[in-house]
Amino acid sequence: MAQRLAELEDRKAQARVAGGERAIERHKSKGRMTARERVEYLLDEGTFQELDMLTRHHATGMGLDDSHPFTDGVVTGYGQIDGRQVCVYSQDFTVFGGALGETHGEKIHKVMDLAMSMGIPLIGLNDGGGARIQEGVAGLNAYGGIFRRNARASGVIPQFSVILGPCAGGAVYSPAMTDFVIMVKDSSHMFITGPDVVRAVTGENITLEELGGAVTHSTKSGVAGFVFADESSALDEVRYLLSFLPSNNLEEAPRIMSEDPANRACPELRDIMPASPNQPYDMKKVIAAVVDDGEYTEVHSAFAAQITCGFARIDGYPVGIVANQPQVLAGVLDIDSSEKAARFVRTCDAFNVPLVTFVDVPGFLPGVSEEYEGIIRRGAKLLYAFCEATVPRVSIITRKAYGGAYVVMNSKSIGADFAYAWPSAELAVMGSAGAVEIVHRRELAAADDSDDTRRRLVAQYEERYSSPFIAAERGFIDDVIDPAETREVIARSLNLLRSKREDVPRRKHGNIPL
Repeated sequence: MAQRLAELEDRKAQARVAGGERAIERHKSKGRMTARERVEYLLDEGTFQELDMLTRHHATGMGLDDSHPFTDGVVTGYGQIDGRQVCVYSQDFTVFGGALGETHGEKIHKVMDLAMSMGIPLIGLNDGGGARIQEGVAGLNAYGGIFRRNARASGVIPQFSVILGPCAGGAVYSPAMTDFVIMVKDSSHMFITGPDVVRAVTGENITLEELGGAVTHSTKSGVAGFVFADESSALDEVRYLLSFLPSNNLEEAPRIMSEDPANRACPELRDIMPASPNQPYDMKKVIAAVVDDGEYTEVHSAFAAQITCGFARIDGYPVGIVANQPQVLAGVLDIDSSEKAARFVRTCDAFNVPLVTFVDVPGFLPGVSEEYEGIIRRGAKLLYAFCEATVPRVSIITRKAYGGAYVVMNSKSIGADFAYAWPSAELAVMGSAGAVEIVHRRELAAADDSDDTRRRLVAQYEERYSSPFIAAERGFIDDVIDPAETREVIARSLNLLRSKREDVPRRKHGNIPL
């Protein structure tokens, strides 16, 4: 037994430095943690149980015969975050550059299956150069197994992807199928084909950072939901995000009590609205005033900023916030903002997180480019997402609620449980000035004092058609509220809706307009 124990310790010692001391030193000299250090930092101290530590690849030829390191380039296992069980895998760049081969993939399959069977979150720490060329189609087959499991786990358990180095070729599709993608500035990259291939095929000259860096994917492509300056901050965000989510779709997210009273008034909201309906204001200030302790965690903050989505708490309970941002393009809906919000709505609905919307939307963005690129189909994704959602839904209309965009933004007609409006709200097919120009164009053309006539007609239109009191009379909104009461009203509404149950037709799945 003593001999076997000594052999075991020797093998595990080799596994801990599977890539070799020099490779580890080079890796750490770039300011990066090792695969194991990342896992240890992420999980509660002393809770990690590694699986398949002593596995090795069985491939032969092309230089692999003399290199059979333990772990085969990925650390897998389970542990705890804030006392909650999670499964994790962490690719090791010091072993074959983190490239995925058959055994490497099988280890990831195993931990993904474990996460699904136990109903616990899955966290992938990605740092690899794609499929292992030396193993040919076996690596591609292993990727297929990962993708299929990502799809099966979607909406069942939360899936996180943290990109901590290169993520190239087919490797990028697994993170794209998960719920949250987190990147590190200047050190993580995602791309289907690298700059050299792009240059050879298209003649375009582009740097690695410009093509697939964290800034690119957080501002242009929308692939990355979060970007941080260093690895530790990225891993901290995983722990924080998890606090807003349940372990699986059959559970509720944990309540974390605050000393912020649920019935606290927000008198500052009475003065936040500008005098002119064309002047912007910061919707994030509205959100901060309403949620517990002013803490709001935004997802995709740098992408399609005319709409803001994120997590917060009200009375200790997690909520998902979706709000138009008047400071950016007047809060208009376009292709990117619709898809961004639709993705977030479906994430919240999948994991039983109630939705609160703050509406100030002048419409959909007009233009030839938007029409050609599919605003009808792609804007319908947000409409579909809200119509499909069965979680508690509360809507607050702060100012403009015009046309189809008003309907799309969680209106009562598409299933919001409660819809409230501030006295400053305007619910109409279009803005009063534009409506008057169309409806009364002959009268305006004939008037001697067209400016005075226009002002009179605008005032009449607002009183007769766009006033929130008209919508309240018809039952299209549930109440017109004092802005100072917004937090209390939302908290009271969500408290009632916690017992909400909604039956939906039996079906395999819907057909969202992708």
